This record gives sequence, structure tokens and C-alpha cells, in this order.
Amino acid sequence: MHQGMDAKRPLRAVDGFQQRHAALAVPVAVVKKFGDDQGANLAGLIAFRAFFSLFPLLLLLTTVLGYVLAGDPSLRQQAVDSVLTQFPVIGEQVEVSTLEGSGVALAVGVAGSLWAGFGVVIATEHALDRVWAVPFRDRPDFLTSRLRALVLLVVLGTLTVVSTVASGLVGGGAGLLGPVGGIAISVGINLLVFGTVFTLLGSREASFSRLLPGVVLAAVCWSGLQLVGGWFVSHEVRNAAPAYGTFALVLGLLVWINLGAVLTVLSAELNVVWERRLWPRSLLGAGREEDERVMRAIAKAQARDDSQRIDVDFGPR
Repeated sequence: MHQGMDAKRPLRAVDGFQQRHAALAVPVAVVKKFGDDQGANLAGLIAFRAFFSLFPLLLLLTTVLGYVLAGDPSLRQQAVDSVLTQFPVIGEQVEVSTLEGSGVALAVGVAGSLWAGFGVVIATEHALDRVWAVPFRDRPDFLTSRLRALVLLVVLGTLTVVSTVASGLVGGGAGLLGPVGGIAISVGINLLVFGTVFTLLGSREASFSRLLPGVVLAAVCWSGLQLVGGWFVSHEVRNAAPAYGTFALVLGLLVWINLGAVLTVLSAELNVVWERRLWPRSLLGAGREEDERVMRAIAKAQARDDSQRIDVDFGPR
């Protein structure tokens, strides 16, 4: 009996420390739930789909900009440059042209680009459903998920065009106004982007205001990744040998996309932890009520039919 009490003292001490320091308890709970949901695998799937859909989506977006801004070549080039700056690892290395040819060929190209974009949106939707522990029977069907993906792609494309105009108005500022204004606009656009993503693809049980912690975290982190990506290109890739530069470009792009995916999943986990008050968490095992709530939700999320019932029971702690 004495040995059992001694074994529990370290865990009680750690949990008591988390209770006294909520600022530490919340990040610990987010990281713990990220592991419970196998967040690294979810982020890896998003990054894999994003890597293969990035170039077709850039091609589609620049094509649309080419048609919309055909009467103003300078504004069209500014819009294309604004799109590429959102992807600093490849923005300065890739020259994106537009889709050309007959109407049938153009329609096939647009359809292929949209299909590639569906992959990353659906992977993100799957990750958010997993994070929120939405049962399989309550998740959108094949057609609904594709329609939501199409709406999201259109909304994100529109936000990109709007950000182009804003960036052009601020970019001409003198001194620090230009860089500071550009960063502020980048953060603002990222807030709109992640707010749209978490609202359209996330759980319906949380209002937009309750999604703000994760939206702010994702927007700030993504803006930081854009700055780091620009530094990586300007200091490492630009002056590298051709063979090494190509390898560094591909590797840097993969790392950059994967980091963005991991931060997106972590931001979604923050929303769940904050909404459901899932802290403090036990660092070892499942010794707290919050741990049991998380594991119970993960188990019940496997329900695939309305007639299926899943009960979860826990033995003595």
C-alpha cells in the first residue's frame, strides 16, 4: 500500500502543477490530444495531397486571373506575383503560365486542377472530423464533401484576388510602411483563410467566435512560415549549385508544407481542447477524467451506422 501511494505521488505532483498553471496545462493537453488522434499521420496525409495539388492549383488560379484581368497586363502580373508570394519556397523559382488551347482542352485542364485541389481539402476535412471525434455516420457523404471542397476552393481563390488589390495599395509605402503593411495584410488574409477552413470543414458544435484561438494560432504560424520560407530561398537556394539547389528546393517545399499541415492540425486541436475544457491531462496513462473523455470520444467516433451503439467503460484508476 505504501509503495502504491509513493508511485502515485509524482503523477499527482505533475497534475497539481498543471492545475496551478493553466498556461502550461492547455499546451500540454493540446500536444497530448495531438498524439491521441495520431495527428502526425493526419498532417502527413494533408502534406502529401498538398504537394501534388499545389502546382495544378497555381496553374488554375493564374489562368483565372489571366482571363479576369486580361485588359490590364500590369495588374495581372501583380496578381500572379501576389499569388506566388503566398508560397515563398517556390514562388521565386517557378514561372507559372496559363492554360491555353481549345475550350474542351481548357475545361479538361480546369477539371483536373480542381480534382487535384479536392484531395487536400478532403484530407483536411478528414483530419478535422478526427480531431473533433465526429462519428463516421455523421460525416458528410461523397457528394457533400466534394461540394464543400468546391465552395472552399472558390472562397480561397476569391480571398487571394482580394489580397492582391490590398497588397498593391500597401506595397508602395515608403520606409517600414511597405514591409510592415505587407505582413499585417498577410496575417489578416490568413485569419480569413483559416477562419473559413475551420468554419466550413470543422465541427458544427462550435461557433466561429469559439474557433478564434485556433484560427489566430494558425494564421500567425503560417505567416511565420512564409517569412521563414522567403529567408530559406534568398539565403540557401538562390546561391546554391544547380543540383543541390534543386534538391534543396524540393526538400524545403516538403518540409514547409508538412510544417504547415502540422501547425494546422495543432490549431484545430487547440479549438477542441478549449471548447471542451480538456485540461489538465495526465502525462502518463489515463488517470484523469479529461483523459477518459478524450478516449471515450475517440472510441464512439468509430460508429458507422445509426443502429450501432458503442459503450466505453473504465476500470479503477
